[in-house]
Amino acid sequence: MELRPFGRLGRVSALTLGGGGIGGVWGATDRAEAIATVHAALDGGITHLDVAPSYGTGSEAEVVVGEALRGWSGAAPLLTTKVQVHDDEVADPVERIRESLTESLRRLGREHLDLLLVHSQLRRAGATEPSHNMIGVDRCAELVVPELVRLRDAGTIRAWGITGCGHPDAVHAALTASERPDAVQVVVNALDLPGDMWMLGDEPRPSQEEQIASAADAGVAVIGIRAVGAGAFTGRIDRAVDADSTVARDFARAAGFRALAAELGEEPQDLAHRWALTAPDVATVVLGVKNRAELEACLEAERRGPLAPDVFDAIAALRRDARV
Repeated sequence: MELRPFGRLGRVSALTLGGGGIGGVWGATDRAEAIATVHAALDGGITHLDVAPSYGTGSEAEVVVGEALRGWSGAAPLLTTKVQVHDDEVADPVERIRESLTESLRRLGREHLDLLLVHSQLRRAGATEPSHNMIGVDRCAELVVPELVRLRDAGTIRAWGITGCGHPDAVHAALTASERPDAVQVVVNALDLPGDMWMLGDEPRPSQEEQIASAADAGVAVIGIRAVGAGAFTGRIDRAVDADSTVARDFARAAGFRALAAELGEEPQDLAHRWALTAPDVATVVLGVKNRAELEACLEAERRGPLAPDVFDAIAALRRDARV
């Protein structure tokens, strides 16, 4: 598998195994299959596992990875997990980070972590938008970032990062601060649909290319998420969702994408992954697969290499009818 630059963490596989699928977020699986999927990912050349305490009941994704690695004799993969420090829930972000990281390391069976991501959206200083799942950029800079830097300097983590889907001004401030993140999560998909990752309603939203360029200019590695739009860019959504949910609406918007995939003789989810892998300046693309069959399809998509420029451009042209 292709290896790409990943900032202070060295190099990373073009594909990352995410925790949503193996944690049961994107549909049913069982622990034995999830563990087997982790082993198959490592055997297939994936060098990075990206989980979070919130992925699955009882932090299932972290538990799965911890069990899988206890039985793994190959090279140790890079491990990423996350911490939530929402303004409306967390009175003491430093205490939350320390407690959350301690529990994550216990579940993962590790003493140290490669990358810790802030799993809360950034909002502008003094903003009036709802604080659910968000943290003010000023509070993050004052309390969260110094603790992450302390943990990095102490060797408890090797790097830290942010979720870059919040208010554009806040994300830009974080990316250009004197103490900037090592990595940023950005929604990277063929139709530039952020799904439920965008929480700011009618606020103007920069394109994903603009977000990636901002990170690249700041020297921050980009982790591409939601390549298949939580199932919107697949042949069918294989879990129960409400008819008025974001993913159901995005699935309808992606009709033209599925039609193009059919013309090309591709499964839409394979085409979506190849599109994300072809996007410039993305260090790694996170997979939401929940079993070995889904994983193998993604590994095969990566083996087939980048999309031809005309196909890449044809998909971009579909955004006029799909992007919101």
